[in-house]
Amino acid sequence: MAREQRSVLTPEASPGEPARPSPERPADGPSRPRRRPAWPPTPLLAPVLALLLLAQMAVAMVTTAVQQTPTIDEPVYVATATDYLREHRLRYNPEHPPLGKLLIAAGVAVADPHYDPSYTGTQGEVGRHLLYESGNDPWRLMLWARLPVIVLTLLFGLVVLAFARAVTGTAGGLVALALYAFSPDVIAHGSLATLDLPAAGFVLTSAWLVWRARQRPGPYLVAAGAALGAAVATKMSALPAVPALMALAVLSVRAAGRRGRTLPGLAGVAADRRRTVLSGFAAAAVVAVTALAVVWAAYLAVDPRLRFDPAEPVPALHGLRGRLVGLMPVPPAFRAGMRVQFGLEDYPWQGYLFGHLYTGSRWYYLPAALLVKTPLGLLAVGAAGAAAVVAVRRLRAAAPYLLLPPLVLLAGAMTGSRDFGTRYALFVPVFLAVAGSCALAWRWRWAGPLTGALVLFAAVSSLRTFPYYLPYANEAFGGPEHTHRLLHDSNVDWGQDLGRLADRLRQRYPGEPVWLVYKGAGVPSYYGIHGADPRRVPADRVRGLLVVSDSAVAKARGRLAALIDSSRPVGEVGHSITLFRR
Repeated sequence: MAREQRSVLTPEASPGEPARPSPERPADGPSRPRRRPAWPPTPLLAPVLALLLLAQMAVAMVTTAVQQTPTIDEPVYVATATDYLREHRLRYNPEHPPLGKLLIAAGVAVADPHYDPSYTGTQGEVGRHLLYESGNDPWRLMLWARLPVIVLTLLFGLVVLAFARAVTGTAGGLVALALYAFSPDVIAHGSLATLDLPAAGFVLTSAWLVWRARQRPGPYLVAAGAALGAAVATKMSALPAVPALMALAVLSVRAAGRRGRTLPGLAGVAADRRRTVLSGFAAAAVVAVTALAVVWAAYLAVDPRLRFDPAEPVPALHGLRGRLVGLMPVPPAFRAGMRVQFGLEDYPWQGYLFGHLYTGSRWYYLPAALLVKTPLGLLAVGAAGAAAVVAVRRLRAAAPYLLLPPLVLLAGAMTGSRDFGTRYALFVPVFLAVAGSCALAWRWRWAGPLTGALVLFAAVSSLRTFPYYLPYANEAFGGPEHTHRLLHDSNVDWGQDLGRLADRLRQRYPGEPVWLVYKGAGVPSYYGIHGADPRRVPADRVRGLLVVSDSAVAKARGRLAALIDSSRPVGEVGHSITLFRR
């Protein structure tokens, strides 16, 4: 009698779809896949649900972008993008490579602002001059500058869907997309003209393309290198992902070799250790060289002659760090940006965590901040999925691709000296959403319903904070109204609510004297807020309404602390600014 053929469900096969024979059998033999009901029940249901998830995300981000005034970093990026467009020079903001600001420049080009290239000052001063002193409408200019990042964030949602679907199937893809689309941190930073979300999304895209290279290593490795280069050409903090993605490229080529596929030019090499080693080196080289080419292309797109004339001094870098930076095969402006970054890392910044103000940094700051600002549903589903991708044999091949990049980047970010916010670790919720799709793989009858309930919980938690996504905290820590007691800076108060404060003062406190301590890049007088600084006059003269940004409240010492202690809170704006009566 002929033996009954059994098929193995590969990581690329989708649960609920017909299993296909795997050319890559586990060492202990094939296993019979568990039967599941077909899903989705109709072919159109999945794309409709995906479209609805992205549509609600788009509404949330556009609404947030329309209502928020410029955050601290945005004027710098917008001014730099404008300078790229008009002057084609590498002058401002060298600490970040140009690609993310070139994307922002696409929106700036539509807004077509008035710009004075002869204005001198720091990059922050140039940004404020562009927005508030050049005859431009800052509301309109900021919206157009934010729109390219919003579009890119939505496209990364498609990458999340495709990555999760390739690993776990259609249902898992929708779970991942829902977790991504309702992530408050993703929505908050995806609606700003900043660089954190684009960099995280490009790293995710590179990991997904390296995963796809298990099927066709040639084209997918080139594309993965391009995405990785885009991440590095957006933020230098993506550099630790380069060796991680190179290592994953080696894994993908080895998996492809077991399927009978190899890189072009190596097909004729004998199938032995030599071909394996050569394939691994070639795969890593393809990713690295392509990434480097994208970095160079980003600088050449600004100025083909690569002239670098910094508006502010670039610090010198000595010792081993200086020698290593000098040996990097990157444009001179990139090396200068690295020197600026190291200079910032050497500065003794102040941090704030769980009510404690400190100087320096805490290695556990980012994990603790992520615990506060990640929805409980995403934490639970992501943890279950991460455990499943390691424990469930048919998913185990995907584990390095889902876990290694965020772990490497998080380890690098935890060594930083700037405890300013979870924006330095946005890749965690992004990768966690994809990993969460694997929670459906647990062989437990309630795995599906419980995963669905947790996704719904995450969605409700996100909707409840609308449109105040930046100061979000999950229910275990009291919600967004309590975030300022636990964290500060871009976790809570990044200057985004100056416009809302102006509306509140006009509606409820017309004509009252206002004393203002505002932390942000906006110009209060532009919005009709005329408040004196209470720290510059005797305390007995401070009478009326005392308005203080929550980051300033958290760090208040001396005279400001005494003023706050002798006042009573009467309201708050956007969970980021507190109003006191004195």
